[in-house]
Amino acid sequence: MKRSEPGIKSIEQLEDLLSEPTEAVIETMGRLEGDIVFLGIGGKMGPTLARMAKRASDAAGVDRRIIGVSRFSGGDQEAQLQAHGIETIRCDLLDPVALHALPDTPNVVYMAGMKFGATGQEALTWAMNSYLPGIVSRKFRSSRIVAFSTGNIYGLTPISYGGSVESDIPNPLGDYAMSCLGRERIFEHFSRTLDIPMALIRLNYAVEMRYGVLADLAQRVLMGEAIDLAMGAVNVIWQADANAMALRAFEHLYSPPFLLNVAGPEMLSIRRVGEQLGELMNKPVAFEGEEASQALLSNGQLGHHLYGYPRVGVRQVIEWTADWTLRGRPSLGKPTHFETRDGKF
Repeated sequence: MKRSEPGIKSIEQLEDLLSEPTEAVIETMGRLEGDIVFLGIGGKMGPTLARMAKRASDAAGVDRRIIGVSRFSGGDQEAQLQAHGIETIRCDLLDPVALHALPDTPNVVYMAGMKFGATGQEALTWAMNSYLPGIVSRKFRSSRIVAFSTGNIYGLTPISYGGSVESDIPNPLGDYAMSCLGRERIFEHFSRTLDIPMALIRLNYAVEMRYGVLADLAQRVLMGEAIDLAMGAVNVIWQADANAMALRAFEHLYSPPFLLNVAGPEMLSIRRVGEQLGELMNKPVAFEGEEASQALLSNGQLGHHLYGYPRVGVRQVIEWTADWTLRGRPSLGKPTHFETRDGKF
């Protein structure tokens, strides 16, 4: 496989790339009125998504507050956000007093949720994923809301089907996926009853060098661990492109909510990606198991029609990931467990 672009050398360079807005995002932020609050900004996507909103707003000549809300329980994430012009508020969103003390902001990006550790903490999972959207909807009943969901709500479908589309009937498996469908249903209820314009972003899967399906596979190749083939195919999308689509969704807010799959255009073979990583990293690759006929797959054609194809193709991301992993660059240490087929996270 021929390398097409040099590797990404530093976390700073990576985060600059992940937060670089497209011209279309700049235009969207130029048309959008009012400040934006990011609820649950402390996750894997939140910081670069908020930075993209800030950079796009500045480029559009719009003076708005970009506010990030999280518990900020450790590390220097809060200081880093502040250094990029993003205001921060420490808040436990499940605390109704703290939630209602947040500023009434006309635009909300909802990113709060719980996935890993859901098994054994089912009650907290449902509280975070299904109860919290209700009190957030009441708090921000006069706002516009873009809320993140997940392709897990569709369940496994035949690989030959080509991935679930937005109109498919959900078939979630396990407490995590069921509670995420609960999140969507609660948001839809309040969108309908309070006339809140919303979009629900069904993401599947955002990747960058430090985490994601490709990073998981690269780590296994590096360590000589066998790659499980049971989940034989996946979708991935470069996180900057997922960020851009999420912000552009502010152009498509409705009641009831607009549903949007955010996924890459390719249906990737896990076996083939593992082989490509092995070639790039000059490492032998071991596999175990066989590809099942069903996988968790989303069809992102609607998003591609509305917002265009990703700027960074999957081959480029594979090359960057192989290079990053070989050089021992940092990982977030958060495996995706993409191979999980029983819904237990």
